[in-house]
Amino acid sequence: MHAARLHDLVDRNAAARPDETAIIDTDGSAASWARYADLSREIAVHLGAAGVGAGDRVLIVAENCLAAAAAIFGASRLGAWAIPVNARMSAAEIARVTAHADPAAVLYTGHVSPDAGAHAAAAGAAPLATGCGALHLAPRDHGPAEDDAEVAVLLYTTGTTGDPKGVMLTHGNLLFAGKSSAELRGMVPGDRIYGALPLTHVFGLASMLTAAAHAGAAIELAARFSPAALFAALKDGATVLPAVPQMHALLMAHAADQGQARLDSPVLRYVSSGAAPLDPAWKRKAEAFYGLPLQNGYGMTESTAGSTATRNPIGSPDTSVGPPLPGVEIAIDDALGNEPGTGEVLTRGPHVMKGYYRNPEATAAALSDGWLRTGDLGRIDAEGRLHIVGRAKELIIRGGFNVYPPEVEAALNDHPAVVQSAVIGRTANGNEDILAFVQCGRERTTPEVLRAFVAERLSAYKRPTQILIVDALPAAPSGKVLKHRLLSHFAERLAEEA
Repeated sequence: MHAARLHDLVDRNAAARPDETAIIDTDGSAASWARYADLSREIAVHLGAAGVGAGDRVLIVAENCLAAAAAIFGASRLGAWAIPVNARMSAAEIARVTAHADPAAVLYTGHVSPDAGAHAAAAGAAPLATGCGALHLAPRDHGPAEDDAEVAVLLYTTGTTGDPKGVMLTHGNLLFAGKSSAELRGMVPGDRIYGALPLTHVFGLASMLTAAAHAGAAIELAARFSPAALFAALKDGATVLPAVPQMHALLMAHAADQGQARLDSPVLRYVSSGAAPLDPAWKRKAEAFYGLPLQNGYGMTESTAGSTATRNPIGSPDTSVGPPLPGVEIAIDDALGNEPGTGEVLTRGPHVMKGYYRNPEATAAALSDGWLRTGDLGRIDAEGRLHIVGRAKELIIRGGFNVYPPEVEAALNDHPAVVQSAVIGRTANGNEDILAFVQCGRERTTPEVLRAFVAERLSAYKRPTQILIVDALPAAPSGKVLKHRLLSHFAERLAEEA
């Protein structure tokens, strides 16, 4: 059966392997492919009864669970656009998305998410009994449906200020991304993917949920990331772990607290990292912990997650994000770079979004002749592998020199007490200060020790002006550190220590 629409993936598995496990829900219960397909049809019926039709938008306020997954595929059955939104967003953030997307209905997964339940109560949503839990549904007065059968999902990019930016991802985008991710990881029926990455984020939606559906593999969902829960799952049968560096770092810190220097999982066979750069020492530490190569990749919401990925053996010194995936093109526009061979990363292929919803100006700025301007700075090496050196907007210029935050973070992360760090620039007296926010594990250290440590690894102009030791860094549900929140989040500490 050829998949033309997102829900075709579930139907194909329901026909081929109806009784095999498709999803392990957050309460530990398992749903077969046949039940998964039935549940998505059931939710489609409820949405249709609430007035949702083709081209309408459906907001899904959720945390990871079977109901959220079934709702995404249920919207596909109606030709509606699913808009997965993390329930941990504030009411004001959800209101901005709602105002921009103008959905015909809002579905809440309050049975697994207290936050979703609170949003549902505030909205006066009606209870909805389904085979995958007690949900809430709020139909809305809304504008006309969109005459666009290509779009499957509308994802709003991370951010708390300014106008919302909705990325239109087509059925073709997601089917391509799911196939690419599944084939890259060698995923097959019988695999069990650990799913802590939020389905409301492109990494979880495309590289985890859609990839599992393409391969016919089971996915074990976690509503929220917990190092202890991940540790237990890896000891108990998970075979594929897609994650972000922060998740790996917190897992290793948890294992160390349990007195375990390595994982020793009986069946784990593939571990990947995305959404942030790797540094060599940290990569070696992670590979020693897992006993497996740590694969890296690169992508963004606008490129339906994946654009490049590594396929390295364990111990490889390669810290690139790998060559382009099959069918994907990568190029460098050196107009933004002032170092030879470095410039803005461009990508083209079936993974590139259709555009930004109701924002033709931003779409025109991002897309040109099929190429997506990523806003990331990178270079391509002699082997055709892409190296990301930083975000164009995060580049720090200090004393006329370019400072790339990932390089400073890598030096800090080499210290054994450091779990993770985040480095940003702050304009001061016509120059830019380098601020470093450092999260430690059980072992503690001091800013003075870290300054001496990085002085052996970084040129003088790259060394942090100020180092703050913090308990935790502000992060998105995906685990990605929210650098735009650092200054406001630690404003009092910065003022005290200035």
